[in-house]
Amino acid sequence: MVIDLSKNNSLVNQFVAEIRDINIQKDRLRFRRNIERLGEIAAYEISKTLDYQTRSIQTPLGKIDMEVLKEQPVLGTILRAGLPLHNGLLNYFDQADNAFISAYRHHHEDGTFEIKLDYMASAEIENKILIIADPMLASGHSMTQTLLEIFKLGKPKHTHIVTVISSEAGIDKVRKSIDSFTIWTTAIDKELNSMAYIVPGLGDAGDLSFGQKTQQ
Repeated sequence: MVIDLSKNNSLVNQFVAEIRDINIQKDRLRFRRNIERLGEIAAYEISKTLDYQTRSIQTPLGKIDMEVLKEQPVLGTILRAGLPLHNGLLNYFDQADNAFISAYRHHHEDGTFEIKLDYMASAEIENKILIIADPMLASGHSMTQTLLEIFKLGKPKHTHIVTVISSEAGIDKVRKSIDSFTIWTTAIDKELNSMAYIVPGLGDAGDLSFGQKTQQ
């Protein structure tokens, strides 16, 4: 299932417009905060799909039964670009366990690249709800390789993939590689350029958040 949160007019479109804007992008703090806001919105929408249980709550004046989360999800992120989006999810699922994965494109002189996974630290994911964040779902290779690696640790009950901008090719790659998932995105662009970057996209989300990296 793919859920495009931009389909209905809301503040999602305002925040996405700002992170795409080449002039507003110069404000690094605003760029990160807008991605964080989109993570918060995604967390709220995902929360509607989770399981709840009744708990008796003691107030200063009495007791009331309320519906609360039955269990917290595990929040995963692909370093480094996923950190602001992860923070947004964590602001709402503030008791969740976490997983961190280092995945990046290793570029070759001929213009091709391969995905390198150097590091992973993850909480228990067996039979848990896994929510994994990466702002750009471009070719889909980083996301699928990351998920296949993390699935070696256990089988989640369900996997939610949270992205800011997805490409149609990236979505298709995930569909062909991963079972039982939901993609939550705030925009879907049609095109990938020769370097497998999303067009019109927004550029390199990691560089815009944290500064330009040296090429590897």
